[in-house]
Amino acid sequence: MTSVMPEMPMPARPRIHFVASPSAPAQAALHALVARYGQTPRQNADAIVALGGDGLMLQTLHDGGGLPVYGMNCGTIGFLMNDYAEDGLPERVAAAEEAVINPLAMRAETADGTMHEALAINDVSVLRAGPQAAKLRISVNGQVRLAELVCDGAIVCTPAGSTAYNYSAHGPILPIGSDVLALTAVAAFRPRRWRGAILAKNAVVRFDVIEPDKRPVMADADGRSVRPVLWVEIRSEPRIVHRILFENGHGLGERLMREQFV
Repeated sequence: MTSVMPEMPMPARPRIHFVASPSAPAQAALHALVARYGQTPRQNADAIVALGGDGLMLQTLHDGGGLPVYGMNCGTIGFLMNDYAEDGLPERVAAAEEAVINPLAMRAETADGTMHEALAINDVSVLRAGPQAAKLRISVNGQVRLAELVCDGAIVCTPAGSTAYNYSAHGPILPIGSDVLALTAVAAFRPRRWRGAILAKNAVVRFDVIEPDKRPVMADADGRSVRPVLWVEIRSEPRIVHRILFENGHGLGERLMREQFV
């Protein structure tokens, strides 16, 4: 696990490294923008411009080495992306609002005794991997809080990820910058009306799988899947910082607010 480079002030005309998803619209945008603004090698860049959807944004943040990332939507939803526009791009990047996010760190043990680690900017989900519901024991900071949750799964998410899978599972939207995490059940059967909890950002959440042979479970950290797991431990990782850039006046805090009134 590595920490990021120290944050540097954004110059008035930043040097930009472009990345794009494989889709035709993103590749067309990449060629147009590189032809207009040039392509700075990543190691010399002040910022990355990512062309695609939220999946590309998450991948770029994971691989970006601490550089701020300005996304432009060439996909579908693009919650973490800005609208696509070619004109005045260096000036827009220089004036952008920055959201700083600490990822979640996941540790999990699989049935063969192998330990796995992964980072997640949005969420870590623990999901049934077979036809039967999962049975999970949930502990927070070493204390068992729910002896048995029968469900399709459970999600631990950051504020930045609270509008993604967590929101689809009827979890709460968390204000950006709040020092909390959301723990949300997915299709809980017993306790039937248990919807989850709001936890302090420094909480350590552990899921122990009950009856793992009969009811296999997988763990997923931003699309990085591990299966079948015996237990999963999740915590915020303050040593790693991801920086997302948003069009001035349309920052992540404003986006999260708007989502609650639609």
